[in-house]
Amino acid sequence: MSHKKRFLPAAVLALAAALAGCAKDSSSARHEVNGADIRPPAATASNTVARNDAASGGASADEIPVYGYEVVNSWPHDPTAYTQGLVFHEGTLFESTGLTGESSLRQVDLETGTVRRKTDLPRPYFGEGLTVFRGKLYQLTWLSHKGFIYDLDSFKQVGEFSYEGEGWGLTHDGQSLIMSDGTNEIRFLNPESFQIERKISVFQGDKPLMQLNELEYIKGEIYANIYQTDLIARIDPKTGRLAGLVDLKGLLAPQELRKPIDVLNGIAYDGTKDRIVVTGKLWPRLFEIRLKRKG
Repeated sequence: MSHKKRFLPAAVLALAAALAGCAKDSSSARHEVNGADIRPPAATASNTVARNDAASGGASADEIPVYGYEVVNSWPHDPTAYTQGLVFHEGTLFESTGLTGESSLRQVDLETGTVRRKTDLPRPYFGEGLTVFRGKLYQLTWLSHKGFIYDLDSFKQVGEFSYEGEGWGLTHDGQSLIMSDGTNEIRFLNPESFQIERKISVFQGDKPLMQLNELEYIKGEIYANIYQTDLIARIDPKTGRLAGLVDLKGLLAPQELRKPIDVLNGIAYDGTKDRIVVTGKLWPRLFEIRLKRKG
């Protein structure tokens, strides 16, 4: 199944049923990403996950903390938005949506879900990760090896840049653009030349943690959706070490799963109010969550 193609209706219904089942029986649920078994907290006695510190080339006795969540607030979200990137800038929410012929850049009113401003991407571009950096919006595309730069106030395109491989998630640390490509690698790009400055690799145990997707830089860590799971990885940007897992299973209410929803995707940090907001592709709601350490 392609990460970027819309599911057929039957597949959507099957996915919805599976997610609803996971929400009801978290004790037996498990996720597998590229062969790496990532168990939710209820499946581990200590609510931690042992790891190998593959980034430094040796084993580590440390354990990875696992976090649950508390829903603080929720708001309406456009259920036709195939969310690929989500970001706050000075309290204003911006969103990148995907699908060929339906991709867009949006400014969204958080309280109502109303799209205040919108610019559409022409075919064949498939919108992906989004970040605001030094007063401009940067948006990736999936297979076109091209990103777009927009004026923050007018949404007018003011530039573009190129990269190798696929474009998935995008964020920044104040110095470099940080990009995922669907593998376990995260690239740090020079914001002027867009050349790769360095890379980090993320492992779950001794196996690469693949399908790192939408990214957000939060208080010195990179948060990454793990595509096709209910999990967010917390990653040390210096070493690539897995610093934690956030289990968001059951976030969307079962009655809302009857709609044509897709997977969890979209992490935004609002520094003005110190809050994390998440959503999913085609989800009818956005959620402010507070993380809670398990165990």
